[in-house]
Amino acid sequence: MERSVPVIALCLLSLGLMRSEGFEVEIKDASNHTCIRASLMANFTVQYETNTSTSKKANFSAPPSVTTTGSSCDGESPLLVVHFGDSLSWSLNFTRNDTVYSGSVLTFTYNTNDTTFFPDALPQGLLSSSTKFLDSIPLNRTYKCIHDEVLSSGNVTQHIWNVTLQAFVQNDTFGQEVSCDADKPTPAPTPVPTPTPTHAPTTTPNATVPIPTSKPLDKPSIGNYSVFNTSGKCLLASMGLQLNASSRIGSVGVYNINPITTNASGTCGNETATLKLTDTSVVIEFYFAIRKSKFYLQEVNVTLTNGSASSSVLNQNLSLWEASVGNSYLCRKEQVIVVSEDLRVNTFEVRVQPFGVRDETYATAEECIADTDLSFLIPIAVGTVLVFLIILVLISYLIGRRKSRTGYQSV
Repeated sequence: MERSVPVIALCLLSLGLMRSEGFEVEIKDASNHTCIRASLMANFTVQYETNTSTSKKANFSAPPSVTTTGSSCDGESPLLVVHFGDSLSWSLNFTRNDTVYSGSVLTFTYNTNDTTFFPDALPQGLLSSSTKFLDSIPLNRTYKCIHDEVLSSGNVTQHIWNVTLQAFVQNDTFGQEVSCDADKPTPAPTPVPTPTPTHAPTTTPNATVPIPTSKPLDKPSIGNYSVFNTSGKCLLASMGLQLNASSRIGSVGVYNINPITTNASGTCGNETATLKLTDTSVVIEFYFAIRKSKFYLQEVNVTLTNGSASSSVLNQNLSLWEASVGNSYLCRKEQVIVVSEDLRVNTFEVRVQPFGVRDETYATAEECIADTDLSFLIPIAVGTVLVFLIILVLISYLIGRRKSRTGYQSV
């Protein structure tokens, strides 16, 4: 990051949900040795269809009492399965190499036939939502994250926090804790002294002074990002990103997202897709949807963290970056996404394909209107105007001659 991130004075969306008591489990092998240890708190929001052709949202939290039937200590790919009663379950696969381990697929399964959680639901039985959770952690280390992480996939949104997690536990010994990026303290910015002006500026009483915003001379670097599912790359994106926060939310802040320090994650579904970019203390989430055989950017969520304080700014009513499903969207010109009155995201050299990725490469690009070269229309417009003027002069001349002939009388 080129500058430290200012704190935006808005509460996290997740704070409005009922808070979980959390659970703690250990998975042991046949020799009674622990291979997975996990404790966390989680809230879930599920949007479901009802018998009246409308949709509802079910909100519930992970209880402290759970079961782990189906979990296993497979040496190369252990599995954690947590059941919340008979209708809800949460499972996470793990993978490893010689130095690190990570989460593979996080799946939340629910049964809409259970009227306790889903009253008036259209009977559909067991449904599931899959996403990715837990990036690479050094072997023999414990992952710890106090901050809230939001995972969205399809009709399910998960809020997970107070996580302590380790897979591939060796000799029943839990390793040193590794904090998530959100928990790491952000260094305070170095104050820049303000020079004292020689002459005090003249101001008009009660005048509205415009809020200044500065802009870096250099454009942000272009980053290439991917989202994976079990078949490989399912979402492709490349773009340069720049955040611009006005002084009304604390201080003027314009800074570039650094692709080198940015991690990409997200989800791929049949109707929705998510790209989540995490750069130090900034998280930008792009939500894509489909309508009438075209995909578009529907929502952008920006979360900023400064020390232990976090805040989120959200715009769910966008209609940008539209292209046909199976193609990619391309726009070389700078664009501005208005997330809120006081926060904007400037984008550069955008190319994105959230659906229908084949062979892990972009499909045919559909260019934005801003990239279309309209210069060829100028001579056409000028020529059209000249032809119209010539025709108008000719018509006026013929009308004038006709009137002059009818003005003579026979002798």
